[in-house]
Amino acid sequence: MKKIHIKKGDTVYVNAGNDKGKTGKVLEVIPSKDRAIVEGINIVSKHAKPSPKHPQGGIVKQEASVHVSNLQLLDPKTAKPTRTGFKMVDGKKVRYAKKSGEEI
Repeated sequence: MKKIHIKKGDTVYVNAGNDKGKTGKVLEVIPSKDRAIVEGINIVSKHAKPSPKHPQGGIVKQEASVHVSNLQLLDPKTAKPTRTGFKMVDGKKVRYAKKSGEEI
C-alpha cells in the first residue's frame, strides 16, 4: 500500500488546477490511485438515472477526485500550506508540519 501525506478529515490547500487557491476538507482518500476527494473542490456534473436516492434523476453535481500532488496540508498553527514529515514521538510515528514543527 502506498503512503500518502494526507488523511481523511484533513484540511488541505489546492495548489494546481481550476480550483487553485481554494481550501477544503478531505472526504475520502484513494491510495491505490494517489487521489483524494475534497469537499467543494473539482465539482463535476453527472447524469443520474432515477433511483431511490434521486427519484427525479437528472444532472447531479458532485465532487470528483484530485491527485494528491495538487494538495498541500494546511499548517494547524499558521493556517498556511506546508509540507509534512514523519517523526517518532514516544515510540509512535506522527506527522508534523515542516514550516512550524507542529504535530498534526
